[in-house]
Amino acid sequence: MDEAIKAPLATQAHQAPHIPKVQPPPHAVSRLRAERLARSSKPFLARGGIKGVRCPGCRLVPSHCLCGLGLLQSTRAGVCLLMADIEPLKPSNTGWLVADVVADTFAFGWSRTETDPALLALLADPQWQPYVVFPGEFVRPERVVHTVDMVDVASHAQDGGLPSKRPLFILLDATWAEARKMFRKGPYLDALPVLSLHPAQISRYQLRRSRRDDHFCTSEVAALCLELAGDVAAAHTLEAYLDVYTHHYLRAKQQLPADRAGEAHARLRAGMV
Repeated sequence: MDEAIKAPLATQAHQAPHIPKVQPPPHAVSRLRAERLARSSKPFLARGGIKGVRCPGCRLVPSHCLCGLGLLQSTRAGVCLLMADIEPLKPSNTGWLVADVVADTFAFGWSRTETDPALLALLADPQWQPYVVFPGEFVRPERVVHTVDMVDVASHAQDGGLPSKRPLFILLDATWAEARKMFRKGPYLDALPVLSLHPAQISRYQLRRSRRDDHFCTSEVAALCLELAGDVAAAHTLEAYLDVYTHHYLRAKQQLPADRAGEAHARLRAGMV
């Protein structure tokens, strides 16, 4: 075979699409995305995003697919994503990554005039202690907390006490302007404690522009909350997964192969051992 023909074929084989034999079952964010698409009158086109057909399981092009990693973990804490209207449709949304990792992830679309009854039922469920995650500087001081209940559920039950409630972190998955509006106009949030985080690091999120380094993406906030609740393994997995997803997303956008042997993948694999 002519060498000029063999070389491209070898390159194509080396960069063969990573497509799992079985797609993962749709999680809460995936289902919300499907519901939102069903209500759309025209296709959603992400500005400046990846072009071409995307994998329904991870939203990346098939050559950069991340399905089949097996990241889902059972955690003490749960995450409730309250998502702005088109947020589930955006390929850069990282609430999707949270649902890939945290088994008890719930997702609801936000509306100023309507509230999903399932959201109200979740907030009233006695197994959960909901916390609205929001900067304390914008909230009455008496509502603000900086820690969560760390009582060990098993040992507390053995001592004859009532089962400790599991923390449920409510994340407003939206732009900063939208999140402030959601916080002000969600009366079902008014009676809940507000968890205010003060991370030392700056955001590593690269998929959208932000004018401030202290504005964190949804998966970064979720990782901080999980670590606060004692779910350290899940928190570290989510941190590494964001770096892996960012790498694959940007490489696909640049039409370059992903480095599956690189540092980001190595950190993710190390956290899964």
